[in-house]
Amino acid sequence: MSTRSAADSTETGSTRTAKGLSAGSVGLLGAVVIGISCIAPAYTLTGALGPTVSEVGVHLPAIFLVGFLPMLLVAFGYRELNNAMPDSGTSFTWATRAFGPYIGWMGGWGLIAATVVVLSNLAGIAVDFLYLLLSQVFHDPAIADLAKNPFVNVATCLAFMAVATFISYRDMQTTQKVQFVLVGFQLLVLVLFGVVAFVHVANGTAFDATAPSLDWFNPFGVPSFSAFAAGLSLSIFIFWGWDVTLTMSEETKGSRSTPGRAATLTVVIIVVAYLFVSMAAISFAGTGEGGIGLGNPDIQENVFFALAGPVLGPLAILMSIAVLSSSAASLQSTAVSPARTLLAMGHYGALPARFARVSPRFMTPGYSTVVSAVVASVFYAVMRFVSEDVLWDTITTLGMMICFYYGITAFACVWFFRRKWFASLRNAFFTLVCPLIGGVILSVLFVTTLVDSLDPDYGSGSNIGGIGLVFLLGMVILLSGVVVMLVMRRRLPAFFRGETLPRSEA
Repeated sequence: MSTRSAADSTETGSTRTAKGLSAGSVGLLGAVVIGISCIAPAYTLTGALGPTVSEVGVHLPAIFLVGFLPMLLVAFGYRELNNAMPDSGTSFTWATRAFGPYIGWMGGWGLIAATVVVLSNLAGIAVDFLYLLLSQVFHDPAIADLAKNPFVNVATCLAFMAVATFISYRDMQTTQKVQFVLVGFQLLVLVLFGVVAFVHVANGTAFDATAPSLDWFNPFGVPSFSAFAAGLSLSIFIFWGWDVTLTMSEETKGSRSTPGRAATLTVVIIVVAYLFVSMAAISFAGTGEGGIGLGNPDIQENVFFALAGPVLGPLAILMSIAVLSSSAASLQSTAVSPARTLLAMGHYGALPARFARVSPRFMTPGYSTVVSAVVASVFYAVMRFVSEDVLWDTITTLGMMICFYYGITAFACVWFFRRKWFASLRNAFFTLVCPLIGGVILSVLFVTTLVDSLDPDYGSGSNIGGIGLVFLLGMVILLSGVVVMLVMRRRLPAFFRGETLPRSEA
């Protein structure tokens, strides 16, 4: 099995990488757009603004900035690793190179588990907003209730998944064209929302006009450490997804430099968008618990649906379309990561060889793409019929999975470059200080969430034998990874002996 660097085939001008993917099919702009779509700012903000404001009040911008810090630090580590060894396996490949096959395999498992869970959730959100949009168009609230019918819900969800899989299965050019439209539209609507909200504030027509203040950016103004920690945990969710730009490294023009730049640009663009929209929302609606105040628990699950009418008036329907397009765009782009991680694991012999199959026509990981979609669809269908609370508790578990594999990757950067730390000031900063701090922060959050989730009241309050369901789900996912890994070690011993992907260092 070939382990030749994918960059080599790219540099020789071949149309295929070592894994058979389409080389040079994604540019910097395309990678940034796909990264933004994976984060899904419109969808993420509508669910994140209310709960965060209830914890930290007007200091929401400060929490966004603090939450942005570990993501940026880890992104620097990803960039350095990609510069040294661009590979679609990202966390799996890099952790294996740094720490060996067992830690590397579990890093890949964490990424795959997180993205499969998110795929099912995004499909569910897309279903909700589809019927909400239709109810607005036809002025019939009963249409929105169709999403509560499990049979209608699951059938519609499977249709969304099928369309997203079809687009992902095709070449990356198709993915980019779809994402340019969907991402461009949602960003325009978010900018329109923010601008109009500030106009209302200036004209005195806002619901609860609150003048922006520099104190909003003061993290020390947050009332308690628990609220501060809650904001940090939330940031893991609202910023997650930028690493999709690295999984496309072998298909990107300039595979060693472009993906890292795209990741950094994606995180920066997202934090600017979050700050602008959150400040506009607070200025317009305030943080009170009545009416459309952001502290009102009745509107926290969907803030934009409550604010769209008062802010945008007859253009309010644009916000519903934006959130729908945001979740649909993210559904399609998020499918990129697990498919390419599975491809890399099949390529290096960590999974059966069929996962390394590439479509001869589209040069995409066809088999892995279909497998990811099928698993996510089955997961969603089963959970939707069993209990909606189980689904949401699984989403809460997502934070642990993200901290797990982001943290492993950050530490992999530190260890891989250990002999280069002090070669220059730049090396010390980007290969030691940044990823080390980012990894420590994520590790602390992982352990904190693990301990807190033991509480039976954590998440939805569901528990088994007095142990929180979120903790149990997290342990099931991680231990399942260990079991599958041990089975693969028995079936595919060469990888676990370090023969197909040996340890190395810079």
